[in-house]
Amino acid sequence: MRKMALRVALLLGASALVVAAAGCGGGGSSSSGGSGGKGGTLVFAGAADPVVLDGALVSDGESIRVIQQIFEGLVSLKPGGTEITPALATSWDASPDGKTWTFHLRDGVKFQDGTDFNAAAVCTNFDRWYNFTGSFQNSSATYYWQTVFGGFKKNAPENKALGGSLYQSCAAQDDKTAVIKLTKPSASFLGALSLSAFGIASPKALKQYGADQGRVDSDGIFHPTGTFGTEHPVGTGPFTFDSWTRGDKLTLVKNNDYWGEKAKIDKLIFRPISDNAARLQALQSGEIQGYDLVEPQDIDTIKGDSSLQILDRPAFNVAYVGINQDYPPLDNLKVRQALAYGLDRQAVVDSFYAGRGVIANEFMPPEVVGYNDAVTKYSYDPAKAKQLLQQAGVQMPLKIDFWYPTDVSRPYMPDPKKNYEAFAASLNKSGFKVVPHSAPWSPDYLGKVDEGKAPVYLLGWTGDYGDADNFIGTFFQSEQKSWGTVKHPNKAVEKILNDAEIETDAAKRTDLYKKANKAISDWVPGVPYVHTKPALAFAANVKGYQPSPVGLEIFNTVTIG
Repeated sequence: MRKMALRVALLLGASALVVAAAGCGGGGSSSSGGSGGKGGTLVFAGAADPVVLDGALVSDGESIRVIQQIFEGLVSLKPGGTEITPALATSWDASPDGKTWTFHLRDGVKFQDGTDFNAAAVCTNFDRWYNFTGSFQNSSATYYWQTVFGGFKKNAPENKALGGSLYQSCAAQDDKTAVIKLTKPSASFLGALSLSAFGIASPKALKQYGADQGRVDSDGIFHPTGTFGTEHPVGTGPFTFDSWTRGDKLTLVKNNDYWGEKAKIDKLIFRPISDNAARLQALQSGEIQGYDLVEPQDIDTIKGDSSLQILDRPAFNVAYVGINQDYPPLDNLKVRQALAYGLDRQAVVDSFYAGRGVIANEFMPPEVVGYNDAVTKYSYDPAKAKQLLQQAGVQMPLKIDFWYPTDVSRPYMPDPKKNYEAFAASLNKSGFKVVPHSAPWSPDYLGKVDEGKAPVYLLGWTGDYGDADNFIGTFFQSEQKSWGTVKHPNKAVEKILNDAEIETDAAKRTDLYKKANKAISDWVPGVPYVHTKPALAFAANVKGYQPSPVGLEIFNTVTIG
């Protein structure tokens, strides 16, 4: 599914890359369109509230779903796939050395506050991200900037490991031409721009509503303190922000001045319902018209109800047990190997995924170029786990602090507590003594993991765009507190991934990612355990929703019959 993005990016090594407008943008159409549609209100349930409605400051799916309706980037992905398509840029060119990118911008686009979208606005946004300081350099805040671009203009002392930035500068050649310069070529740069983290916001609103105000609490978790991301998010998308009451609902309304295909519904409401059964009951009662993260065991019930329907999202994710090597003896390879052999992954997949999951042996799904069938695999073997712990010289049973999130479902983890309980049971039979810890998903759990406060933890990833760099590059190309930085592990893996990112020969790049996957499996920074095929549920009269493998769905094409 990521092959098209890879193909496009690899062309930069041969000659200047020119991509013409394909007649589709973030809204699914480049025509202005009529008002069309049937109107009405659609209520959609997620598993939790967004963290904040500022794409630069989030990495979770609940936030990204809403942000996608309000903001757009320079490029997008083809609905239902991972092919790069024009959005706010109609075309782009890359210099022969791959370090200068010229974006030709769409004409006649306005932000939702009535101000003009232009090249100066593009540069304002890129320079904003590059110039983040203080609390905005916290890994729980600017996760995607750090994984895609690396460092900032001036890294804080505690962020020296980020190194220099891939980003160098942005200049407005004229109102409709933005030139972005990189410090080195990157075969994944263009695809990365489809991330919601790089949606273009109104410069006026950013300044007016304190977008760059924030703090880090005593637990190291970032919190924005301005009102841009909570009360006044302003982009160019098909829906505009109306209101948000946390724990109840977030309301968007149709943007009648949208440049692309205008929304067919008048109002879009997102409701946080953390419990799987409660989401299903709300759909059955008509309280909501759709929801994500259907529990696998509920799919047959929904299929058996003629007033409801199931839509499948293509499998493009991985769930894993993370291991933080800053907590001895987890820095001992034999202990990590023992943990891998002590996880009964097959039992978890069989028990909790209703035939919609397969065992994961790598940190990226088989569809991604660079997947390696020859990696080291860890089947459930309690005796081998105990033997390895004995060889490591640790006292058994070895106590480990194991974290899992509450009040949430994820595409790769429908019921985190059940996964945790099953893994804890198998580890307790394998020479370990598991100590449970839990926290609400947002912001506490994500913040604790990102800040390195969880020794062993459950987490996962749904790909954002079509490239191995978005999986194993995101995880392991730079030091991250979630894996451990005090004794950061494997510079050899980083070097392979760095080489792969700038390699323009497709075959060589594939070989590098295969090599990286083998090295990661031998290093055991964590244990992947499942790739899943998530499902969404809707009322039968809801039409026009196209599931995306990366979870980037726009509701402007949706109607209620």
